[in-house]
Amino acid sequence: MHAMYARLPKHFVLEERLERYADAIEVCPWAYRGRWAEACWPVGESRDGGAFAQVRVDLGCGKGAFLVASAMREPDVLFVGMDAEPLCIAYAAQHIMEAELANAVVVPAQADVLPRVFGPGEVEVIHLNFPTPYPRKKDAKQRMFALERLFEFREVLAPGGTVRLRTDSQPLRDFFLTQLEAAGYEVVRQFEDERAELPDEPSSEYERRLCEQGAKVLGVWATPATLPARVEQTASLSLVDYLPEDLFAGRYVPHGMEGTILNLRNQRLRQG
Repeated sequence: MHAMYARLPKHFVLEERLERYADAIEVCPWAYRGRWAEACWPVGESRDGGAFAQVRVDLGCGKGAFLVASAMREPDVLFVGMDAEPLCIAYAAQHIMEAELANAVVVPAQADVLPRVFGPGEVEVIHLNFPTPYPRKKDAKQRMFALERLFEFREVLAPGGTVRLRTDSQPLRDFFLTQLEAAGYEVVRQFEDERAELPDEPSSEYERRLCEQGAKVLGVWATPATLPARVEQTASLSLVDYLPEDLFAGRYVPHGMEGTILNLRNQRLRQG
C-alpha cells in the first residue's frame, strides 16, 4: 500500500511489538508452500479435511484493517497479508491477535517472492489494495502488478482465481488494464465506484481517508486466460499518458500523483 506512511507513536518500540505479536507473523513462509490451508488450520478444530476452504493473499496489506475485516467475515478462508514495511507488519499482527483470529497471518515480504511462498494453484484471490502508483516511467517496474509480476501471479492462482485491484487512481487503473491484456488475463468485473456497487466489502482506514477527500474506488477483477503467443510491452509506462486531457476540471487528484499533476497544470498555465 502506498504512501501515507505512519509515524511511530511516542514510546513505540518496533522490535518489542514484533516480538509481542510474533504468533501472527510467519517469518519462514516458504515452509508452508503448497500446504497453507492445511498447515494453518487451528489445532483441535473439527472440520472435514482439517483445512481452510481457500487461501487469499492481501499484497501490501498495510496495517491490516482490510485483512482483519475480511478474515472476520469469512472464517473458513485463510487470509495471508504480505508487506515489506516492518511497522505495517507489527500493526497488522497486533490487530489479528487482538481480534483473536485463527484465519489470518502476516508475512514480511514483497510481491516478488510469491511463487516461492505459494505452490501452483494454491491462491484463490490476490488483493491489490491501493498500491503505490509510481507515476514515472523509470519507476514502472516497482509497481505491484508490473508485467513480470502478473506472470508470477498466474503460477500461484487457482483455476478461476482472480487478481483484484482497488485504487483511487484512474491512470493506474487504465495502465493495469493494458498489463492484464499483455499478460493474457480476462477482465471479469470492473467498477467505476466499487464502494457504491459493493457497499459491504471490507475497507481500510486508508481507503476511508481517501473517500473523505472525494476519491472513488476504481476496481478491476481479472482471471488468467490463454497465455499470449508473444509477450510484448507496447503500453506507455508513464502514468502521465493516462491522465485526462482536462486537468482543470476539478477532478479528484489521485494520492501519489499530486506533484505530477501540479507540475503539468503549471506547465500548461505558463504555455497559455
